[in-house]
Amino acid sequence: MADRLYDVIVIGGGNAGLCAALTAREAGASVLLLESAPREWRGGNSQHTRNLRCMHDAPQDVLTDSYPEEEYWQDLKKVTGGITSENLARLAIRDSSHCRDWMRRHGVHFQPSLSGTLQLSRTNAFFLGGGKALVNAYYRSAERSGVNIRYEAPVDRLDLSHGRFVAAHLGGERIAAKACVVASGGFESNREWMREAWGQVGGEWVSDNFLIRGTRFNMGVLLKFLIGAGADAIGDPTQSHCVAIDARAPLYDGGICTRVDSVSLGIVVNKHAARFYDEGEDFWPKRYAIWGRLVAGQPGQIAYSVIDAKAIGRFMPPVFPPLEAQSLPELARKLGLDESGLARTVEEFNAACRGGTFDHTALDDCATSGLTPPKTHWARPIDTAPFYAYPLRPGITFTYLGVKVNEQAAVHFSGQPSPNLFAAGEIMAGNVLGKGYTAGVGMTIGTAFGRIAGAQAAAAVLQGKLRATA
Repeated sequence: MADRLYDVIVIGGGNAGLCAALTAREAGASVLLLESAPREWRGGNSQHTRNLRCMHDAPQDVLTDSYPEEEYWQDLKKVTGGITSENLARLAIRDSSHCRDWMRRHGVHFQPSLSGTLQLSRTNAFFLGGGKALVNAYYRSAERSGVNIRYEAPVDRLDLSHGRFVAAHLGGERIAAKACVVASGGFESNREWMREAWGQVGGEWVSDNFLIRGTRFNMGVLLKFLIGAGADAIGDPTQSHCVAIDARAPLYDGGICTRVDSVSLGIVVNKHAARFYDEGEDFWPKRYAIWGRLVAGQPGQIAYSVIDAKAIGRFMPPVFPPLEAQSLPELARKLGLDESGLARTVEEFNAACRGGTFDHTALDDCATSGLTPPKTHWARPIDTAPFYAYPLRPGITFTYLGVKVNEQAAVHFSGQPSPNLFAAGEIMAGNVLGKGYTAGVGMTIGTAFGRIAGAQAAAAVLQGKLRATA
């Protein structure tokens, strides 16, 4: 296989890489896809996803109402704090308005929003069977179309010549190609690099208390190589899709079922039983991905979501059951928290709640008064037994440090785009996501730039006019 000269090599077998491989093959290029994971773990973080954030101007099959480009852009701009490339962001947003027909042609099916996610029915299209089904559909389509796929094939370096791709090295094997798409993810599973990025507090490595929601195979090998080889870097190595997940989750591949969605329905306290942020700042799909970083900033990188019986049934339950108690002192003991400290925090919170009409589907008028930090929506006293708590740790899905690209997904070296090296997915997501997150946008970026990168790689090889990939 190494003796054959492929038109396009795609490195990485998640959503972005698969979209690139399928698009390049559709354009007539011969394609080799190299996936570092074994077949049973193929798909990177995409296997843990469940939806795609979609722009649309009218109701469409599983999507309700409308979600126009400008609203999508403003949502993204808000969560990133403006640390984003508007051109690249809008490119991805516009692609999301018409990519689903292409996805269906490759075997992906959609379903209406599930119970507990109905607030996303206007903005996000859910995959039938989740991300694993999407990944499997793309692999089946790739195999049928003639994409050559190799598993357990981690690429450790590239041969480059003045920003031009020449070959990929796979252990002792050298594989040449006319163009390359790098879609090998971030570095969240590289424990040493995470230590380097986050440093120490009080003699303890902060990132040692992180859990990795996604694949154990995202070691950042090619990201580090490319930056070292002169590719222009973009993004902060400490910024990531970082979610508050159950502290009892496994170190790797816990996926979406470990996420704790009860935060906005109660209070969150640290190991000193003190609140530290507004739990009701905004709708959960827009704010859930800030909570991992907030927990990372707390002593010991641990926190606890505390709710009462009124909250049960109003959020998607995670895989682990909550700790349960008939009184707050009992709950504090189970959590290892100071009993009087937790009681004082809850008493102060309860006294500050000013009533109103509770509505968890809207930015309601249930807020606190005179409390720091405030809770600006959905503030109801925690006063109805049984009481429940989930222990929280930062759960990293993917990191935002990446390589800089342009509208053609070409990797930049000293400000100049490569003629035949392209990037898609998490390895370039920092161009759009400087910080923060909103549900489903990672799949939007991967799908859009995977298709762009695949098309451009094929164009660089074939020098012909590509047919549209609408």
